[in-house]
Amino acid sequence: MMNCDQARDDATAVILAGGKSSRMGQPKALLLFDGEPLVVHIVRALKPLFGDIVLVAAPKQELPPLSVTLVRDEVAYQGPVGGIHYGLRAAGGKFSFVTSCDVAFLNLPLISHLTSQIAGHDVVVPCWQGRFQPLHAVYRKEVLPLLKEQLEREELRPVYLFEKVRTRKIDEAEIRRFDPEGLSFFNINSPQDYDEALKRWQEIRHPFSITVELFGVARLVAKTKEVSLSLPHEATLSQVFPSLAERFPVLVGRVISPDRRSLFTGYSCNINGLDFVRNPGTKVNPGDKIFILSADAGG
Repeated sequence: MMNCDQARDDATAVILAGGKSSRMGQPKALLLFDGEPLVVHIVRALKPLFGDIVLVAAPKQELPPLSVTLVRDEVAYQGPVGGIHYGLRAAGGKFSFVTSCDVAFLNLPLISHLTSQIAGHDVVVPCWQGRFQPLHAVYRKEVLPLLKEQLEREELRPVYLFEKVRTRKIDEAEIRRFDPEGLSFFNINSPQDYDEALKRWQEIRHPFSITVELFGVARLVAKTKEVSLSLPHEATLSQVFPSLAERFPVLVGRVISPDRRSLFTGYSCNINGLDFVRNPGTKVNPGDKIFILSADAGG
């Protein structure tokens, strides 16, 4: 596994923006998001991880000014394989993280993890809800000849590549360590998706606070009694435990399960001193107080 600095030096981010946007009815790259075109938002989000960014656009596609390497599809609308091929060919890095212009909720810790897994592999691809996510994956430049052959055969789906090369599959449990809800894979394909994305972004930008109080072993291990956590609106316990684990990594594997989504057997969770809950889908509300208790705490 490589370190973060090495990954940044060797990596390029490739953004595919040349799709037809047929379901949206207008160019997705230019949709306003957080006060700027969506493609600008995505480039800005990737800048902390990648010094080299390539944007792949359709031949005559209009785009705002961007500090990126802009390349155009030689043949329009060849699908993801065409975009990946042209992007990798223009990339300065040894490998590239490839995404599309319609994913507003990029998760930098997850992307950093994906790039760190490329050693010994040609492709690193997440699998979410039983489906590969080829437009949120990492590709080595060495796969270019195979992509070119796919274009010649008009095999426009990237998944045909995965069985031919050294592919590292990132499963759902591994993804959830960084992105519990899988928002990384939320594509804005329709006006309804766009409305939902704007709503979710507002919730993320304006979080609320809860308090978590630890008892027994949890308190001894964390060496603290109480902590305040910020969560997005409509948050559930499935987001409380990862947030708590981020603040106190020492709790993982002892109090919080390794996947960070639940508590170990022998530990329980109480909300506001009223209800003991185990369902990770239980909603939490602003101002809630959550108690984490172990058997030896008398809870």
